[in-house]
Amino acid sequence: MKKVNKEILKETANSLMFDMKDSEYQTLLDEFDFIIKQMELISDIPGVDDATPMTFPYPIYANELREDVAGTPLKRDEALKNAQEVVDGQIRLPKVVG
Repeated sequence: MKKVNKEILKETANSLMFDMKDSEYQTLLDEFDFIIKQMELISDIPGVDDATPMTFPYPIYANELREDVAGTPLKRDEALKNAQEVVDGQIRLPKVVG
Protein backbone atom coordinates (compact mmCIF):
# COMPACT_ATOMS: atom_id res chain seq x y z
CA MET A 1 0.00 0.00 0.00
CA LYS A 2 1.23 3.47 -0.88
CA LYS A 3 2.16 5.52 2.19
CA VAL A 4 -0.08 8.56 2.62
CA ASN A 5 1.89 11.77 3.19
CA LYS A 6 1.30 15.51 2.93
CA GLU A 7 2.56 15.70 -0.67
CA ILE A 8 0.12 13.01 -1.84
CA LEU A 9 -2.74 14.78 -0.04
CA LYS A 10 -1.80 18.12 -1.66
CA GLU A 11 -1.61 16.51 -5.13
CA THR A 12 -4.98 14.89 -4.61
CA ALA A 13 -6.53 18.11 -3.30
CA ASN A 14 -5.16 20.06 -6.26
CA SER A 15 -6.51 17.50 -8.72
CA LEU A 16 -9.92 17.98 -7.07
CA MET A 17 -9.45 21.76 -7.39
CA PHE A 18 -9.23 22.72 -3.73
CA ASP A 19 -6.53 23.41 -1.16
CA MET A 20 -6.30 23.39 2.61
CA LYS A 21 -4.16 24.96 5.32
CA ASP A 22 -1.11 23.05 6.55
CA SER A 23 -2.83 22.39 9.89
CA GLU A 24 -5.78 20.83 8.04
CA TYR A 25 -3.43 18.55 6.10
CA GLN A 26 -1.91 17.42 9.40
CA THR A 27 -5.37 16.67 10.80
CA LEU A 28 -6.17 14.68 7.66
CA LEU A 29 -2.89 12.75 7.95
CA ASP A 30 -3.70 11.87 11.57
CA GLU A 31 -7.13 10.63 10.50
CA PHE A 32 -5.60 8.54 7.71
CA ASP A 33 -3.23 6.91 10.22
CA PHE A 34 -6.19 6.02 12.41
CA ILE A 35 -8.19 4.63 9.46
CA ILE A 36 -5.24 2.55 8.21
CA LYS A 37 -4.74 1.07 11.70
CA GLN A 38 -8.44 0.14 11.78
CA MET A 39 -8.19 -1.46 8.33
CA GLU A 40 -5.22 -3.52 9.52
CA LEU A 41 -7.22 -4.70 12.54
CA ILE A 42 -10.12 -5.72 10.30
CA SER A 43 -7.81 -7.58 7.91
CA ASP A 44 -6.54 -9.67 10.86
CA ILE A 45 -10.03 -11.08 11.54
CA PRO A 46 -10.09 -14.80 10.61
CA GLY A 47 -12.24 -15.50 7.56
CA VAL A 48 -12.83 -11.85 6.68
CA ASP A 49 -11.75 -12.49 3.09
CA ASP A 50 -14.48 -15.14 2.78
CA ALA A 51 -17.28 -12.75 3.79
CA THR A 52 -19.56 -11.29 1.14
CA PRO A 53 -19.11 -7.51 0.89
CA MET A 54 -22.15 -5.40 1.77
CA THR A 55 -23.14 -2.19 0.03
CA PHE A 56 -25.78 -1.33 2.64
CA PRO A 57 -26.05 -2.73 6.19
CA TYR A 58 -29.81 -3.32 6.14
CA PRO A 59 -32.10 -5.24 3.78
CA ILE A 60 -33.68 -2.98 1.19
CA TYR A 61 -37.39 -3.55 0.61
CA ALA A 62 -37.90 -0.84 -2.00
CA ASN A 63 -38.62 -3.39 -4.75
CA GLU A 64 -41.26 -5.27 -2.80
CA LEU A 65 -44.63 -3.91 -3.82
CA ARG A 66 -47.94 -4.71 -2.23
CA GLU A 67 -50.55 -6.61 -4.19
CA ASP A 68 -52.72 -4.35 -6.28
CA VAL A 69 -56.30 -5.12 -5.30
CA ALA A 70 -59.09 -3.50 -7.28
CA GLY A 71 -61.82 -1.96 -5.20
CA THR A 72 -65.00 -0.01 -5.72
CA PRO A 73 -64.31 3.69 -6.27
CA LEU A 74 -66.14 6.30 -4.20
CA LYS A 75 -69.02 8.25 -5.68
CA ARG A 76 -68.10 11.85 -6.52
CA ASP A 77 -70.35 13.34 -3.86
CA GLU A 78 -68.96 11.02 -1.20
CA ALA A 79 -65.35 11.85 -2.15
CA LEU A 80 -66.02 15.60 -2.10
CA LYS A 81 -68.16 15.78 1.06
CA ASN A 82 -65.21 16.71 3.36
CA ALA A 83 -63.52 19.16 0.98
CA GLN A 84 -63.46 22.77 2.19
CA GLU A 85 -64.17 24.26 -1.23
CA VAL A 86 -65.62 22.51 -4.30
CA VAL A 87 -65.87 24.18 -7.74
CA ASP A 88 -67.48 22.38 -10.69
CA GLY A 89 -67.15 18.96 -9.04
CA GLN A 90 -63.47 19.44 -8.19
CA ILE A 91 -61.63 20.37 -5.02
CA ARG A 92 -60.31 23.93 -5.13
CA LEU A 93 -56.81 24.23 -3.64
CA PRO A 94 -54.86 27.38 -2.76
CA LYS A 95 -52.31 28.61 -5.28
CA VAL A 96 -48.89 27.18 -4.42
CA VAL A 97 -46.55 28.91 -6.87
CA GLY A 98 -46.77 32.70 -7.24
